[in-house]
Amino acid sequence: MPAGLRVMGIDPGLTRCGLSVVDAGQGRQVIPVAVGVVRTPVGAALTQRLLELSQAVNDWMDEYQPEVVALERIFERGNVSTVMHTAHGVGVLMLAAAQRGIEVHMYTPSEVKKAVTGNGRADKKQMTAMITRILGLSEAPKPADAADALALGVCHCWRASTLGYEQRLRSNTLK
Repeated sequence: MPAGLRVMGIDPGLTRCGLSVVDAGQGRQVIPVAVGVVRTPVGAALTQRLLELSQAVNDWMDEYQPEVVALERIFERGNVSTVMHTAHGVGVLMLAAAQRGIEVHMYTPSEVKKAVTGNGRADKKQMTAMITRILGLSEAPKPADAADALALGVCHCWRASTLGYEQRLRSNTLK
């Protein structure tokens, strides 16, 4: 993993959106910088909620200056309305990164779980315990959206060197 890489992990949601910033250290070390959750009022108009989400993520990007964003890929088998609202939020989050020229990498929940715990079917409790241990936190991040955002950051830090290798391999093969 590239030491010093600053990653913003985002667990997208319209009601609760987990945000984190981590720095890649030496080897597999990941250093937590910030973690939080943006909440938007359920009863507010969709446009107002998206505006609040946009303002919050823009403030975070301005303050922490991430070099890359790791975003959870939407995966839902249930309520189509929930998926659509989350998708609108993802668009706002990706736009904020694009406006700054920041690369966005998307990971499925099972990819993040496998990277962090070694088990693609790990539950929230296992994920939170591992993130707390990996980052050396004195207490577990709460709510789960915050822990998930940190997990996305860790996942990308650990996969960044592999992604760079794969990109170099593809570009050398194409020449």
